[in-house]
Amino acid sequence: MIPIESFSVTLSTFSLIALAEIGDKSQLVCMTLAARHRHWPVILGATLAFLILNLLAVLFGAGVAAWVPERVMAGVVALLFGGFGIHALRKRETEEAEDVAERPGHGIFFTTLLLILVAEFGDKTQIAVAGLAGSLAPLPVWIGASAALVLVSVLGVWAGRTLLQRLPLHWLHRAGGVIFLLFGLLAGWRALLPA
Repeated sequence: MIPIESFSVTLSTFSLIALAEIGDKSQLVCMTLAARHRHWPVILGATLAFLILNLLAVLFGAGVAAWVPERVMAGVVALLFGGFGIHALRKRETEEAEDVAERPGHGIFFTTLLLILVAEFGDKTQIAVAGLAGSLAPLPVWIGASAALVLVSVLGVWAGRTLLQRLPLHWLHRAGGVIFLLFGLLAGWRALLPA
């Protein structure tokens, strides 16, 4: 793949996943744990969890793409992203922040790792990463998604609620919804193109 194309895939994946994840449960887990514990074990636990989750998503997406015709895969991605976009645009800000319980007998690194793995497995961002890896180059998708999730977690740890108080969360969700819809339209266009 040409480096500029790889960079474009990485950047677009980063943008989509970062906007989709702001204010999501993994960021809230990081905020809550970092409020009571040292920051670095929380950041490192979240980072490892996201690297693992994104690797699984990319392998799944690329594996499915190897067996499913490209037009069918693009159609599935278009439907998924369209659904995610509509959900993000319709999302109400009535959800209460969940209290995160620490796992007894584990250090904060392992607690963060386990909580993020459980919270994010099968989440919309993991499904989005799998969909992107099914239609785009897997390595740039993995890099962009991992960088986005780690950055959002770090923002959650360091900036906490002060950042989210300055930027209206519903606008960030709407921006993520619009980007999901745009990616869905692009995938739909690819699905409808003649072979």
